[in-house]
Amino acid sequence: MKALERSESIPTNRRRFLGQTALGLAALGPGWVGRALADTAAAPPRNASFGALRQIDAGALRVGYAEVGPPDGPAALLLHGWPYDIHSFVDVAPLLAARGYRVIVPYLRGYGTTRFLSDSAVRNGQQSVFALDAIALMDALRIDKAVLGAFDWGARTADIMAAMWPERCRGLVSVSGYLIGSQAANKVPLPPEAELQWWYQFYFATERGREGYEKHRREFNRLIWRLASPKWQFDDATFERSATAFDNPDHVAITIHNYRWRLGMAEGESKYDDLEARLAQAPVIRVPSITMEGDANGAPHPDPKAYAGKFAGRYEHRLIAGGIGHNLPQEAPQAFAQAIVDVDRS
Repeated sequence: MKALERSESIPTNRRRFLGQTALGLAALGPGWVGRALADTAAAPPRNASFGALRQIDAGALRVGYAEVGPPDGPAALLLHGWPYDIHSFVDVAPLLAARGYRVIVPYLRGYGTTRFLSDSAVRNGQQSVFALDAIALMDALRIDKAVLGAFDWGARTADIMAAMWPERCRGLVSVSGYLIGSQAANKVPLPPEAELQWWYQFYFATERGREGYEKHRREFNRLIWRLASPKWQFDDATFERSATAFDNPDHVAITIHNYRWRLGMAEGESKYDDLEARLAQAPVIRVPSITMEGDANGAPHPDPKAYAGKFAGRYEHRLIAGGIGHNLPQEAPQAFAQAIVDVDRS
C-alpha cells in the first residue's frame, strides 16, 4: 500500500500494516473507516506524487489530470485553488481510492499540464468558465455524476456546478462554504481590515502587479501559502512540487484576468453573460453539502453563519481544529476525505 505511506520515519512493516488495516476496516462501515483514516494517517509524505498524469480534450482545453482508484467506482472530482495545484489532494486521493472511489484531480485552466486547444482562445478567468470546464471534463470522461470536493477557486467552481447542474452532483464538500459571487457584489466597499486581506487583488489590478507576478510568481505564491496557512510548516520540496504548475504559459494571464474580472476591470466573454446573470442572483444549493473551515485560515473567507442559508439540502458545517489553514485538503487530508465519504452517503 505505497499510496498510504505517511512518513519515512515509520518502519516499512508498520506502514504496510497500517495500509492493510485501513483497507480492511473499509468493509466494516463509515464509522470504522473514519477512525481508520484518523488513526493511520499522520503527516503527509514528503515526496508523494500521483505518478503518470493523463490528458484528455474537453471543451476548450486539453486537460491534464490525475486519476486514482477503480475505473468503475463512484466518481469523486477534486478541484484545487489559487495558488495551489493537484497536489493539494495527493493524500486525499488514495484514502478515497481505498473506499472504492474513482478519483479525478484535474489541473484548472492556467495550471500544470492543462492547455488551451486554440492559440487564439481568450485566456478567460471569470468564475463561470471554470465550472463549464469541469462539466466538459466530466462529459469527456463519461462521468454522469460525481461527488465534488474543493477549496478556494475550486470551491467556487464546485458551488456553481452544484447550484446550476445539480443533476451532475452526488454531493458537495466546499471549504469556506458558499463562494459564488458577482461583479456587482464585488463593487461594494469592505471595512478597511477586510480590504487589507485582499491586497493582492488590488496589486493585480495594476500593470505593475501583472509584471511583478510574471517575474516573481514563485516568491509571490510562497508568500500567499504562508499568509493563508500561518501554522502549516510546509518544506521547500512540498512547495516546489506544486510550483511547477505555475510555469504553465497561461497561468499569469488567467490569474490576472480572474481578479480583474471580479472588480469589473476586465470584461468576460459575452457568451457567458446569461450564466453570470443567474449566478449573480446567488442561487441556492440543494444537493447534500458539507462546508469546512480550518481554525487557522489566514485567507479571506466568509463567516459560516453568513452562508448557511444558501444550502437548502442536507447540510453540515465542520470546523477543523489543530492549526489548519486555507489549504485544508493538504493540511488535513483525513478530515477532508471523511467529509467526501459522509456527504456521499445515501
